[in-house]
Amino acid sequence: MELVIIIVFVVGYLAIALEHPIKINKTASALLTAVICWTIFTVSGGENHLEFVEEELGHHLKEIAAILFFLMGAMTIVELVDAHHGFKFITDRIKTKSPILLLWVVCIVAFFLSSVLDNLTTTIVMVSLVRKLVPDKEMKLFFVGMIVIAANAGGAWSPIGDVTTTMLWIGGQISAASIMKSLFIPSIICTLVPLLFLTFTMKGTLGEFKEEGESSGSSVKTGNLMLVLGIGALISVPIFKTLTHLPPYLGMLLGLGVLWVVSELINPHMDEFERKHYTAGHALSRIDMPSVLFFLGILLAVGALQSMGTLANFAAYLDEAIGNKSIIITLIGVLSAIVDNVPLVAASMGMYSLETYPVDHFIWTYLAYCAGTGGSILIIGSAAGVAAMGMEKIEFGWYLKRISFLAALGYFAGAGVYLLMMQL
Repeated sequence: MELVIIIVFVVGYLAIALEHPIKINKTASALLTAVICWTIFTVSGGENHLEFVEEELGHHLKEIAAILFFLMGAMTIVELVDAHHGFKFITDRIKTKSPILLLWVVCIVAFFLSSVLDNLTTTIVMVSLVRKLVPDKEMKLFFVGMIVIAANAGGAWSPIGDVTTTMLWIGGQISAASIMKSLFIPSIICTLVPLLFLTFTMKGTLGEFKEEGESSGSSVKTGNLMLVLGIGALISVPIFKTLTHLPPYLGMLLGLGVLWVVSELINPHMDEFERKHYTAGHALSRIDMPSVLFFLGILLAVGALQSMGTLANFAAYLDEAIGNKSIIITLIGVLSAIVDNVPLVAASMGMYSLETYPVDHFIWTYLAYCAGTGGSILIIGSAAGVAAMGMEKIEFGWYLKRISFLAALGYFAGAGVYLLMMQL
């Protein structure tokens, strides 16, 4: 029975990894994998076994729901800010004709913006910016590649910056203050090393700039208001959790509720048809629900393996074969460039228990860094990379040839700094 479920999981995983060649959306593969795994697990035992499965399924669903509501709230807040053109406050203030200086500005902004929003949203915002500032196609692709590295690195050290770090935070493996203190330096090293390399090696020009028309004063005012409220809502989530000890998704929903009320009250002069594009209801229709369902499917599938004890057995095997936790987690980070980091982190959370490795233990903080930044090595290894690939039609081979070395350089440099910090 266990072997059959493992085979189903592996086949489902391959279908997710080969989403584009087989032309089947990864969300469909993840949902089918989850349902088939739990069905086989259920029918393989007796009546008492059914009670155990129902208890385990309820436990996993409770944990997964907390992650999904958190993500849906964050996505809706970002869409609300974007609907009011709030991000123009950031993009309109970056103006320079030097490729190197612009690259530094873009990457540093992406790094810090990603820690407040998330790496996927930051990538979309910054790629949109680069489209306006870098007309030259080859130069623009370099910028986009570096945005992926910076956004992933920036998301790794913040509890709300990357879905894998968020999973560890909501799961109780890490605390917000500890992860920020432990991973800020390794994450910024991961960004600075590729930047320094390109500073001395990158050649070319930005091309001809194109001036854009000015936004109306009314649009600027509402956009700036929603940007401040949106960033404030996202930043307040860790504070809310610390003060109330309630789950983070409640803090996110509180922030969404505040923005929802404000979005209903501003622009009173607009008619009903015009105003609906600026409402939270419209923002909810624009969030990436297939990604939300993908997380549901893959986390449920991993939960089946955890309930069977497969992940714990695999962890014991790795400890016996390799032993060194630093090497194991470093390899997990490299593997996240090939396969999605969400199931990798979910599997790791099931492999190691909080009883053995308590909150903020070395393996959890190092896992957050490796899973968050290792995906940059290949363009398919992170949500940010996939988004950039779709927006700019970046070829897998081009990224592998031009960016992968830089991403690996940053990844291992940051990992080395983290391990050195732990030793000291």
